[in-house]
Amino acid sequence: MPEEPSTTSRITERLRAAGCVYAEIEAGLLLDAFAGEDLEQAVAQRVAGTPLEQLLGWAEFCGLRVLVEPGVFVPRRRTSLLVAQAVECDPHVVIDICCGSGAVGLALAHSVADIEVHAADIDAAAARCARRNLAPIGGHVYEGDLYSPLPQSIRGHADVIVANAPYVPTAAISSMPPEARDHEPRVALDGGPDGLALHRRIAAEAAEWIAPGGTLLIETSVRQADDTAAIVAALGFEPTVVHSDEFDATIVSARSDP
Repeated sequence: MPEEPSTTSRITERLRAAGCVYAEIEAGLLLDAFAGEDLEQAVAQRVAGTPLEQLLGWAEFCGLRVLVEPGVFVPRRRTSLLVAQAVECDPHVVIDICCGSGAVGLALAHSVADIEVHAADIDAAAARCARRNLAPIGGHVYEGDLYSPLPQSIRGHADVIVANAPYVPTAAISSMPPEARDHEPRVALDGGPDGLALHRRIAAEAAEWIAPGGTLLIETSVRQADDTAAIVAALGFEPTVVHSDEFDATIVSARSDP
């Protein structure tokens, strides 16, 4: 009689057939997290396109496990470049705009000593998730539109503002992978007609919150980088476009006047 395939092999094949690039790794993670009917249900959800991180309840980011809830934007590996650029500034006070799960602030708190993290997101689920991640490191999370919920006590005192704001053009959302398009909130994806609507708003108010000589860091794309840089330059910042082939990531680093 032919030998029955192992559970790992069976799940791996189902995931691979569904287009999961790292099917074997994902199968191992699902097997570690679930058993019995819960395992079968989790595999079925993954095959249907639910992000693995939302099933597991966490995402790996900068060597950390970041808690992720259903309906919350999953932190991407490419955003590690945003963290690395912020760390180079050795900030004391950081504002994380459009913070999502709070992954960037959490990574910064584990990389920079004596740091004060203030994070904001307009989405209630994201703010709730960010509080779970940032509370253990003493971070502050606010629910509201961009800078509006931040305390006045930090106005003009941020050494760094980090922003992984939505930058997908509205018309391009329909062509995104289903696990993003169907399982992450549109407010975390839609950057307006050209993808830069949030970049304009973030840059326009940044000068009021950033300390003299502070830095505004905005994640963008290779195609949009020059336009993002032009937006911040027109507002008096000195922009530099930073790209990483390793992370397939692009950042506009914009320094304010000392």
